[in-house]
Amino acid sequence: MLFEPERVAVIGATPKEGKVGNAIIKNLKSFAGEVYAVNPSYSEVLGHPCYPSIIEAPDVDLAVVAIPAKSVLEVVEQCGKKGVKNVVVISAGFKEAGREGARLEARLIEISKKHKINLVGPNCLGIINCHNGLNATFSSSTPKPGNIAFLSQSGAFILAVIEYFNARNIGFSKIVSLGNKAVLDESDFMEMLANDRHTDVIMLYLEGIENGRKFMEVAEKLSKIKPVIALKSGKTDAGARAASSHTGSIAGSYEACMAAFRQSGIINAESSEELFDFAKLLSKFRDVRGGVAVITNSGGPGVMAADAAENAKLRLASFSKETVNCLKSILPPEASLYNPIDVLGDADAERFVKAVECVAADNSVGSIIAILTPTASIDFEKVSVSMEKPVVTCFMGWNKSDFFDPVRAVKSLSALYRYTGIKRRKEKKVKTYKFDREAVRKAIDEKRPFEILKECGIPIPRYGITRTANEAVAVADSVGYPVVMKVLSPEIVHKTDVGCVKLDVEREDVRKAFLEIVTRAEMLGNVRIDGVLIQQMIKGGREVIVGMKRDPSFGPLLMFGLGGIYVEVFRDVTFRIAPISENDAYEMIREVKSYRLLRGVRGEKPCSVDAIADVILRISQLSLEFPEIQEMEINPLKVFEDRCYALDFRIIKRGGKG
Repeated sequence: MLFEPERVAVIGATPKEGKVGNAIIKNLKSFAGEVYAVNPSYSEVLGHPCYPSIIEAPDVDLAVVAIPAKSVLEVVEQCGKKGVKNVVVISAGFKEAGREGARLEARLIEISKKHKINLVGPNCLGIINCHNGLNATFSSSTPKPGNIAFLSQSGAFILAVIEYFNARNIGFSKIVSLGNKAVLDESDFMEMLANDRHTDVIMLYLEGIENGRKFMEVAEKLSKIKPVIALKSGKTDAGARAASSHTGSIAGSYEACMAAFRQSGIINAESSEELFDFAKLLSKFRDVRGGVAVITNSGGPGVMAADAAENAKLRLASFSKETVNCLKSILPPEASLYNPIDVLGDADAERFVKAVECVAADNSVGSIIAILTPTASIDFEKVSVSMEKPVVTCFMGWNKSDFFDPVRAVKSLSALYRYTGIKRRKEKKVKTYKFDREAVRKAIDEKRPFEILKECGIPIPRYGITRTANEAVAVADSVGYPVVMKVLSPEIVHKTDVGCVKLDVEREDVRKAFLEIVTRAEMLGNVRIDGVLIQQMIKGGREVIVGMKRDPSFGPLLMFGLGGIYVEVFRDVTFRIAPISENDAYEMIREVKSYRLLRGVRGEKPCSVDAIADVILRISQLSLEFPEIQEMEINPLKVFEDRCYALDFRIIKRGGKG
């Protein structure tokens, strides 16, 4: 009944112009149900009966609260006692206003849960159902009815979007200002919209997601039914990152959100422009099969579209002989008959439309980008290219066209192809391994990182931990020469930078290397030194990194990328939320730019992608089974043609450094 109430009460309604309570009750003038005002100062407000309190008012399905924050708790308590199950709190002055506001909001949550109230807000614009006249907001404009739902954490952004969509004659089904999300959040509304007959596509504007696991579960189910497009703000959160590891310094909340979007089937928009473009196209089309055909009357824009398609990894369709013959029969000899098709600048509307129809009949064509520039011979009004297959129009200079820019047209079409792939996704199957949990936990508690890897089945070189120069020689003798020597300290992340790593050490240099490493570490000041690691020297191979940082909302955020000392310089990395499937692990490997190096270049032997995927999956399981691990990373993981070795492993427990 939140979006379909029969009776609505506006608590704080007033006849005074410029007040929020006045704007809300005015916006409900088109609502088909009963509207009551609640305000002890009036007996009637703008033609609606007014009552001193919600207790004295008739029973309602929805209460909209627009009063000072200090009075909200009492009013919501009254709503609960009255049996009102749906409440929208417009009022500000809660957790966004400081400590006292946060206390009020905590109490508001308690009251709502006690009375099982579906509460929207507080600190929000309100809600709109465009198909029954329910405009429970203080918006100055009324949106048109349509099939796009919009959920936003910013009320001001909603106001701007309504104006933008109205100017372009695009309509909405539902609009929700999420506000502080004290009770109902984006996941709850996504669940509601899954079965909403008026909603075909959902737009999200999010600043933060508190319950990431719930969000992913809901989104994964919803995205199989309806496309969800999200714009996430707050990309630069470097100040909030803990630089306690390479993974910690690179992985932030934005990376976690992007990984969550990808895994749960949400289409990410990089800008408000993309958010609107994608939603508009996906509100018309839901599926596409086959390649892209580009048809234009100007070579330049056609090339722009072809370039953009390649960048977006969209395949240009290869036409059949029948299609080529069809084009020959209607186009001049000078025209380009192959993708992109150039019908030439002297083409009129009839020639252009026939070319589109000809191409649309080709089974290899899944979609068409129709590009026109304003020539003397073309009349945009006479070009009608509506058909069953998705056709995106880019009539440059005409305000009734889908797009002006061919690149924007291609990006939007790419979103359609992405959503088609999302709908066809197979159910995720997570591979599990047998770990000796007690042995792993003991190794974690005793701070023996390489033993953790060993118990998890991740290959490691021969090694030993030493605390004296004599021990170093003895361990190096048992490991075998040459050896690698590095300091063991939770405070020293970049060991190479401070001279605390020695490579290719032979027997005669072990003592000297040990003393030099310890001396350099001690010179850093107050750092804990747990000894010096002596390790089998593994030569050759490629260096990659596998890491994990626990995100407060989504849980374990896995990272894979180019490893070694340059990981923070090149940042050639990709992310996923654990648990992941085998397919996820292989996708992570293929996504990084350095993947071509792993496959081997100029006669080099390829690295074992299977071995890397196996390590990623084992780290994924380790992060889930041991929630006390806050961060961990293998850097580098040396990869060869048929195997890999974890050469360094760093683990950070919650509340600790290492």
